[in-house]
Amino acid sequence: MSIQSFVRKPLVAALLGATVALVPAAALIVSRSAHSDEASDVTAVSKAVTETTASTATMPGGPATTDFRALVRRYGPAVVNVSVRQDGRTAARRALPPGMDEDNPLFRHFGMPMVPEGAPAVRGEGSGFIVSADGVILTNAHVVDGAERVTVKLTDRREFEARVLGADARSDVAVLKIEADDLPVVKTGDPSSLEVGEWVVAIGAPFGFENSVTAGIVSAKGRTLPDDGYVPFIQSDVAVNPGNSGGPLFNLRGEVVGINSQIYSRSGGYQGVSFAIPIDVAMDVGRQLQANGHVTRGRLGVGIQELDQALAKSFGLDRPRGALIANVEQGGPAATAGVQEGDVILSFDGRAIDTAGALPATVAAAKPGRDVEIEVWRDRASRKLRVKLGGAETAEVVADAGGPARGRLGLRVRPANPGDAGGDSDAARGLVVEEAVGPAAEAGIRPGDVVLSANGRPVRDVEDLRAAVKDAKDLVALLVQRGSSRIFVPVELA
Repeated sequence: MSIQSFVRKPLVAALLGATVALVPAAALIVSRSAHSDEASDVTAVSKAVTETTASTATMPGGPATTDFRALVRRYGPAVVNVSVRQDGRTAARRALPPGMDEDNPLFRHFGMPMVPEGAPAVRGEGSGFIVSADGVILTNAHVVDGAERVTVKLTDRREFEARVLGADARSDVAVLKIEADDLPVVKTGDPSSLEVGEWVVAIGAPFGFENSVTAGIVSAKGRTLPDDGYVPFIQSDVAVNPGNSGGPLFNLRGEVVGINSQIYSRSGGYQGVSFAIPIDVAMDVGRQLQANGHVTRGRLGVGIQELDQALAKSFGLDRPRGALIANVEQGGPAATAGVQEGDVILSFDGRAIDTAGALPATVAAAKPGRDVEIEVWRDRASRKLRVKLGGAETAEVVADAGGPARGRLGLRVRPANPGDAGGDSDAARGLVVEEAVGPAAEAGIRPGDVVLSANGRPVRDVEDLRAAVKDAKDLVALLVQRGSSRIFVPVELA
């Protein structure tokens, strides 16, 4: 079993599973009536848990014990093991230093081995759960990223080859489909009703040990992690390890409230801090992936930072709150609405913004084109502005209609602004990479790179890049600015 983890300063945020072939789909239909007695079953689960909890003794100075047996019996069969297989050569190329392939003279100069033809296949495991009785399954995008074959194993030991109906790397959500009927399904809950200190239960396959059950409490809500600003994570102390990725996080009513996705750790293993994607976010992403082939998110067009006590005092705020605008994209939705650098966004569409980290997820959840009201703090006074949201621009959709292709390039980009370019006027006219998957990721393109040209043609907007990719046969050479350096990166198109 291959366990991959990614280092994120200051800690290791281990993406807890294998790694997604991005393919299209029809429509995600969540079956809430697959079992006609579901409501009574949930009541029975809640009653059993309540009765058991009430009958347990509270130890002096410690918490009461809790019995999760009824919950596991009822919903455990809807949790699946997800096994993936990836070509060994492809996997090895993904592990090369960014911007370098195995034929690069520098690669050979530093004594690193060539990636052999016929390298052994790489295997990995994760978890998932069934949301529709006809075989629709949710898991993490990183569990099936780059997978050539995905196998789903049920608790009754039946195995099915799965199709990846779609995946969204930004939210780390993927949708799978197996050909089966009358399958057990989970019931989804409302993450907004979760309270800090509430018991939660995880079921998954840590280190490949299938159908393992662990429990803990909700430690915090609405956590924003580095490079994951679009997801307001649920933090818990539930024991989650590599292989748990994609598995469900249940409340005591037996409802799925999240998808286990990441841990923060100094060792790569569980150290008491785990994060789950709220199930409402995951379900919305799943529906969009299959209805549209991609996920649309609102875009405000600003760069933000957190306020500390000193900044709050300098702006005349009563306490540190809101999102401080550090830069405004020229011609973007915020600029058109009159938002200025130095404004502090206090609310968005009626929702209070207490921290800067809360703004990206709130904006992303709104549909592009919507006209929303924002409250900003400017010149020591509050004022209201109306802004028409843009959409997050994308060079390639994550799932494309008709066929198993993952997108020929695998880049999600947006127009650069002066703040991205470090004062470089050429880079300010390029495209900033927000996400790289598939061919682009394998070639070494990474988030934060600025794409300046494709096959010698300058790219000023997404359409320029699309046109260059369309005209290319099987290879496109991207001129990329990374920090103060510029490099050409050849990308083998899918």
